[in-house]
Amino acid sequence: MLSSSFGSKKSNTLMNEYASLLGDAVLRHRARVAEHSAQFEAELAGKVKSEFISNMSHELRTPLNTVIGFSKILAEHDRREVDRTEVIEYANLIHDAAVHLLTVVNDILDISKIQSGRYTLDSRELDTRAILAQQVSALREEASKASVEIVEHIPEDLPPVRGEECKLAQIFSNILSNAIKFSPAGASVKIEAARLADDAVAVFVRDTGPGMAADELEVAIQPFGQVDGSRTRWREGTGLGLPIAKSLTELHGGELEIRSEKNVGTEVVILLPSRHQVTMARARDTVLGKGAKETGETAQ
Repeated sequence: MLSSSFGSKKSNTLMNEYASLLGDAVLRHRARVAEHSAQFEAELAGKVKSEFISNMSHELRTPLNTVIGFSKILAEHDRREVDRTEVIEYANLIHDAAVHLLTVVNDILDISKIQSGRYTLDSRELDTRAILAQQVSALREEASKASVEIVEHIPEDLPPVRGEECKLAQIFSNILSNAIKFSPAGASVKIEAARLADDAVAVFVRDTGPGMAADELEVAIQPFGQVDGSRTRWREGTGLGLPIAKSLTELHGGELEIRSEKNVGTEVVILLPSRHQVTMARARDTVLGKGAKETGETAQ
């Protein structure tokens, strides 16, 4: 009986030692995993920061150099004869560069305010169709220069939504501009809108550009993210248009969904809730859970 009791105590002691060793091993493993994760996140943050500084340097210096260079030529017209045609051309180049520069600065300020939580909307009832049609019209010249056709289908009975007009216009403009920018010459960008149940609104923007794989899409929706971050990328931009549009859509109580396939194209769906402030659940089930063909059948 004593032998049995002794064996039991010895077994318990060994089990406790094993448990202690196992616990220490688990803690060391967790510490290594946490250290590795922190190191990876730090390296990723450093890479994003470096790419951001590089991209911003390029995006700011290019238009500034244009403004400085051509304005200097115009200022020295007394030493170098500049004919009227050249003056108009240089003035247009300066204007375009200044507009681009202002857009970059505004994008940086917008994303900073959004991330700090200080972004608010002056909500009122808005004519969704008029705002969308206005942005389509404003971007037709840009599309024409890129040899891209805009095909639109915006119903007359599109219901109003609540929000801030300039911010809703910015959502549509950012998405449309992106679709045009990444569409090859001769392609078309399709814009459709639908009235959903409870007077919610869905806007679809489809292009036949290069498209994105799942991992590239994750990069694209991050602020300052560039799927191609190199200086030689075939399209310029700060990488802020898509994140800003997504954030502004969510501030309006809506959702922005992106479907993309590599070498096929991209579809962006903007869902805006009814002016009666209904939840997005029903609209999401109606649109995001079904294909584009089914959408036309379920829209009212």
